[in-house]
Amino acid sequence: MAGKSKGNRNGKGGGGSGPRGSAEPVSGQVGGGLAELAPDRERARAWTLLIDGAPQSHVDLDDPGYLDFSYQRRIGHLIDLVAPARQPLNVVHLGGGAFTLARYTAAGRPRSTQQVVEIDGALVTFVREHLPLDPQARIRVRAVDARAGLAKIPDGWADLVIADVFSGARTPAHLTSTEFLDDVRRALAPTGWYVANLADGPPLTHLRSQIATAASRFTELALAADPVVWRGKRFGNAVLVAADRELPVAEFTRRVASDPHPGRVEHGRALADFTGGAAPVADASAVASPQPPPSVFR
Repeated sequence: MAGKSKGNRNGKGGGGSGPRGSAEPVSGQVGGGLAELAPDRERARAWTLLIDGAPQSHVDLDDPGYLDFSYQRRIGHLIDLVAPARQPLNVVHLGGGAFTLARYTAAGRPRSTQQVVEIDGALVTFVREHLPLDPQARIRVRAVDARAGLAKIPDGWADLVIADVFSGARTPAHLTSTEFLDDVRRALAPTGWYVANLADGPPLTHLRSQIATAASRFTELALAADPVVWRGKRFGNAVLVAADRELPVAEFTRRVASDPHPGRVEHGRALADFTGGAAPVADASAVASPQPPPSVFR
């Protein structure tokens, strides 16, 4: 769920035309609803993927290192910081969209091995047709449920597990629980990071419970969000990173603060205080993330 938050990162533009040589929108019915690729009028060969009108991903085919949505830029910072520059990674992407973050990783960290898990097989076909992946990139896409796909990842294989899963504009309940995070931890290398795109609005009950759930399974956490989201003034995205090793919080904070739409990062005691005693979520009590208000997509 991307909402309206956009900005620039490492953009260089580029020439050429859009899918099938057209600069007009293309659409098709997929499992999640009506998929549309809308051209970015400011960047040649850049497209926004929408599902039933909700923005899901933005891709620049000429510059996959360009991340347009604020939350994706914040995840991009974490992809950059998890290991030394250009070092290949093993990455699991739960939720495919237009494969924006897999493309970003492949561009910045050549020879990385990536697995994308996207339940909507029709969406995978639609994106592959109109926004094809680089055939040289080591990206495998599986059209299965996120937890089913995660269960197939070998123990300790992943340097990163990135969860960006929305059914419509809501994260499914079974991807919000401690049992889900137990399988994330199983798949992660001891030094690996879990990164999640979370969406919530006032009074931020879901966000607080997700922080508590992650804190019950990982020793180190940090969360990045817009100041208005932190204050509970607006529905929006927050990016959570969790690990069992020290996180580069100072550098992550600096990068998030210097984005075109600056965000704020909290960790440690301040993040625990923000959680406010919320309890971890188990499968038996899990619910989907809240439905965003219609104004988010206007």
